[in-house]
Amino acid sequence: MQPEASSGQPEVRNGRMAAVQARPLAELLDCPPETGNLLNGAAQCINVEAGEAVFRQWSQCRGLYVIVSGQFMRRTERLETRLNLGTARPGDLVELSAALGDGHHTYTLTAQTPGSVLLLPLAALCQAFEAYPLLRMRLLEELAREVSRGYEASCQSRMPKTRRHGNGVSAA
Repeated sequence: MQPEASSGQPEVRNGRMAAVQARPLAELLDCPPETGNLLNGAAQCINVEAGEAVFRQWSQCRGLYVIVSGQFMRRTERLETRLNLGTARPGDLVELSAALGDGHHTYTLTAQTPGSVLLLPLAALCQAFEAYPLLRMRLLEELAREVSRGYEASCQSRMPKTRRHGNGVSAA
């Protein structure tokens, strides 16, 4: 019989991270042809130059954004402190929380290199959700995975560093 792994062991942490990994965009947006046509017809391509903001924190959300090309930085200001939340790369869905929540951006998305994003406008998303409610559920599930990934990353960054001694025993 195998001993149970404690939550502090790497195997358990890796298993939790695998469970919350981002789902492929095609899987998230998979829907009936008429709903897909609605979203495709409403989609808008936005080209941006390096240093240009796609949207700013607290501004009204116009829809769901998909990174098409380039590299982008997510930054937020909390309690008078600026935080880098990480990069966004081609294929990433950004600002699910704003598109599915109260409609205000929770961070600023700025292009680090020239690039483009695809905007799926809120009005078209709402129509798609009415026509195919499973789409909203998939996006809500992805938002939950996104929150879990952020939580796991913050927990890992707070873990004490360990050193290996010659006898194979870790010390904090």
